[in-house]
Amino acid sequence: MTGLKTLALTLAIGGFLTMGMGTVEAAYELNPEVTTTTKALKQATEIGILSYENPAMQNLANKDAIVVMTFGTTFKDTRAKTINATIEQLQKAHPDTKIVTAYTSHIIIKRVNENEGIKYPTPEEALEQLKADGYTRVALTTLDIIPGVEYSYKKGVFHQYKNNFKKMTFGTPLMYWQGQEEQADDVSEVMSALAPTLPKTSKDHAVLLMAHGTPDIANAYYSVMQAKMAELGMDNTYIYTVEGWPSLETVIPKLKAKGVKSVTLVPFMMVAGDHATNDMAGDEDDSHKTILTKEGFKVDTYIHGLGENEAIRSIFVERAEAAWEALEK
Repeated sequence: MTGLKTLALTLAIGGFLTMGMGTVEAAYELNPEVTTTTKALKQATEIGILSYENPAMQNLANKDAIVVMTFGTTFKDTRAKTINATIEQLQKAHPDTKIVTAYTSHIIIKRVNENEGIKYPTPEEALEQLKADGYTRVALTTLDIIPGVEYSYKKGVFHQYKNNFKKMTFGTPLMYWQGQEEQADDVSEVMSALAPTLPKTSKDHAVLLMAHGTPDIANAYYSVMQAKMAELGMDNTYIYTVEGWPSLETVIPKLKAKGVKSVTLVPFMMVAGDHATNDMAGDEDDSHKTILTKEGFKVDTYIHGLGENEAIRSIFVERAEAAWEALEK
């Protein structure tokens, strides 16, 4: 076939693949019998933590930085408890390293600047400034939940700017590996960390986790999450999405078929922002709470972002540490 050979590794960080002017850290390597490679074949191995070294800059002194990329939020209180709390935890682990928070949403950047006087850079702006300030090695990390459209954009940033630095790495989101090919099971790790903080379920009470959804094929992660929850014994706990599949309408018939009478809505998002406050728990006719109430369910809401969970924050920090360790190699 293509000549890809699986590496039997248990860590998210895999083997190394020579990539012309540098290296990309991946979970697969080319079979040694493959003597002629193409750019497409090499790119097929670019999974897991990415790492690139620019040979033309290897004589430069190391000056390191970490860029934490996130969509952002205009909700100040939840930002402090989630995004900021995670970055503060990472900063404590690296007290002497410059850490930059970059927002990907231009609208949120604009509104936060107008309302609070805080100017968050985009990832591109952050990297341009680090370059201007003489930083030579950068570890990129993300507060994404799954490797969807947002993650693909950040991967694009990595490829756009990797030649501007001596070395650049890019880490994985909260959930990336699923236990395949002896890799880590990020999904089970996250669901296990979340489970103790969720309201209790019973025969007639269910917990509905509201995720965002993505037009990317990574939307399939939600099905994997549902399967992993079943394996973990998280009965009567369901995933649904605001902008993807499964939708709330997908879940309602399942609740009725099982005789569920009441539900608690919980955001499965880094922050409890607009989606959680309005789409999920609002009083409008099209809010999830209102829809479920009209369907005959008693509805409670639990408005706390994933970032408020200390165990989840620690996993995000672990993902950042993996990118940092790749930078230090």
